[in-house]
Amino acid sequence: MITIGLTGWSDHDLIQHDPKRKLQEYAGHFPVVELDTSFYAIPKQQTILNWIEKTPEAFHFFPKAYGVMTLHKPFDEEFTTMDDAFEAYLSVFQTMLDQHKVKAFLFQFPPNFDCVKKHVTYLRYVKSKMRDLPVAVEFRNPSWFSEKNKERTLAFLKEFQWTNVVVDQPQTPNNSVPKIPKVTSASLSVIRLHGRNYEGWLGENVTDWRTERTLYDYSTEELEELSALVKQLNRDTKEVCIIFNNNSGGHAAKNAKSLQQLLGLDFSGLAPKQLDLF
Repeated sequence: MITIGLTGWSDHDLIQHDPKRKLQEYAGHFPVVELDTSFYAIPKQQTILNWIEKTPEAFHFFPKAYGVMTLHKPFDEEFTTMDDAFEAYLSVFQTMLDQHKVKAFLFQFPPNFDCVKKHVTYLRYVKSKMRDLPVAVEFRNPSWFSEKNKERTLAFLKEFQWTNVVVDQPQTPNNSVPKIPKVTSASLSVIRLHGRNYEGWLGENVTDWRTERTLYDYSTEELEELSALVKQLNRDTKEVCIIFNNNSGGHAAKNAKSLQQLLGLDFSGLAPKQLDLF
């Protein structure tokens, strides 16, 4: 099975027209969405319930782990212990889990999270807290996939049945992770497409790196290349989920629709569309 989604359901003008129904309109086009707001703050329980209510039964969320849990910021700003942070996060998402609407939890670690003993130990701690819940891991430090560590990293992820997030991004000298098209979970493989804006990722003379990094429009040839990658991974896992994160210029929905067409996909269980543009 192959599914396609975007990072967030806002700001996709191609598929949305009613500002009060953005999630419902999004769910009429794609079966999954990456939930990035949960990285910045743990959502309120009522917010989670509202999201569930606005989406069809077959729709899935792909929530980012809270920044405390990925070591982007210290737990002692809000919680007494790291255990408390995990407990608060998982407690809020329990209803979504109970209704089988979580694709996986995305743990995107910061660039300073390198492949050293203390960080491997922390990954084991994450496993103890997340138990058998589906987890997808995206490293942003290339040391995990160095010649020395690559096979050990993949074996480690496979041991936990965690998903290796296959990253598509430009290969700059100091801040890029290579694309490692390897399946580590029998149930799910994830491809996150950040775009290929080399200058944006390089960071030189960039005024707003968050915006410029993902400012990219994939060409037809590049999407055909990605289509072949998707088919390759799909042979070794139950599902391949592709997430487009290149929306600084509003290209994500257009590119996602193009890839859907290239792969010949027709998603079922979507929300009713107010206006069928395609």
